[in-house]
Amino acid sequence: MDCTGDTAPEGSAGGGGGGIFGGMESFSSTATTVAVDPRHVSYTHVMYALHAISILTGAAGSAFIATYFVFGLPSIIAVVMNYVRRPAVRGTWLESHFRWQLRTFWITLLVLVLLSPLVITIILIPLVIVATAVLGLWAMYRIGRGWLALRDGRSLPVS
Repeated sequence: MDCTGDTAPEGSAGGGGGGIFGGMESFSSTATTVAVDPRHVSYTHVMYALHAISILTGAAGSAFIATYFVFGLPSIIAVVMNYVRRPAVRGTWLESHFRWQLRTFWITLLVLVLLSPLVITIILIPLVIVATAVLGLWAMYRIGRGWLALRDGRSLPVS
């Protein structure tokens, strides 16, 4: 499906693409039949851009990517924007992008909260540093993958 709401050509995997990950995506039946307002696509691009700004700022500065992704003002604005416009995209392929962004944000926050008590012990500080770095790379991957799927007019997996 492209950004105008047209469905993918017959015989394709619903825009899932080929390659080694071609069959891994799952689509809801409503996500492929409801037309999408192009303004909502642009709005979703803005949310991905805000998350990307937080990630790049974390990568360029002294902060961890994951901490700046969760506590950076651009990401917080993107989450608020997501909740405000979420009802308008319900039942469209964009709903998967909204869900993807929110899950990325909240899972990152949860893992950071769970890791924070480990800083108390000097022995576990290296583990926290490595785990936080991996978490930042995971958030970067999720935002990048989602934004590329949005660019291609594809929905994202349910997970």
